[in-house]
Amino acid sequence: MKTSPFAIWLSAARPKTLPLALASIMTGSALAYWNNHASATITLMAFVTATLLQILSNLANDYGDAVKGTDNDDRLGPQRAMQSGLVTQETMKKAIGINIVLTIISGLVLVFSSLHQTMDIIGFIALGLLAIGAAIAYTMGDKPYGYRGLGDISVFIFFGLLGVAGTYYLHTGHLSSALFLPAIACGLLAVAVLNINNLRDIENDEACGKMTLVVRMGGDWGRKYHAVLMALAFLCLAIFSATQIHSLVGWLFLLAGPFALYHVISVLRAPNGEAIRPMMGTVVQCALFTNIFFSIGLYLSI
Repeated sequence: MKTSPFAIWLSAARPKTLPLALASIMTGSALAYWNNHASATITLMAFVTATLLQILSNLANDYGDAVKGTDNDDRLGPQRAMQSGLVTQETMKKAIGINIVLTIISGLVLVFSSLHQTMDIIGFIALGLLAIGAAIAYTMGDKPYGYRGLGDISVFIFFGLLGVAGTYYLHTGHLSSALFLPAIACGLLAVAVLNINNLRDIENDEACGKMTLVVRMGGDWGRKYHAVLMALAFLCLAIFSATQIHSLVGWLFLLAGPFALYHVISVLRAPNGEAIRPMMGTVVQCALFTNIFFSIGLYLSI
């Protein structure tokens, strides 16, 4: 790792994972625009808040996995800040605290600039606090849920259902049953990103007692699970486009299909975690491009 303060903290924030948070905001905002209720200010503030939440999750994971010994020399992923010794435990705690404050400030600005009903405001503040708690409790604390195989469910909810539906609600003030298909697709793609991370580190995670869903089901089933996640995501978007958009531009997301198919085949053929290692960037790109093309299709279909 580079040793300048900026480079250290940039690496700790894991910028390559940030599209995971931004995809749900983009999709939710595009759906709101498709229903003629989009606001550039809300979109921008939602992007900022989601980015801060993702960074918080990354810093907390850095801390939690380092303290528990999961980040060690046997881990195949990139070296993390505390693992490298460039950031102390106390310094990381302070960084997490600062990030929590920034996230709360950004979230409050977003909520109060978007909503006007008291119950809506209270509800979104509660959801925001829940999201902060989930980001921290993934690997930190005595009973982190990421070590119990519950990370996939959390990612699906926060980066899919709540991310997309919540953003849509901030724009429009209501929910629509139709938006849940894109929300499910976005969540499944986010889980696929986590799954590649867990497939890569399956052996070290198992040795350290980090019982991810992949560790519980085994590598072979983990690869098949990955294929199912990707296939169901595209199926959800296809059903939405066929039933809601009624235009060829609604199928633009299929432009990411060949890229995603090649990725899935590569995962199914990968013999071990070392072969999975370079696929993290690929799956992030698959998720991002699929959501980008889907959003563009929504914009062009109006």
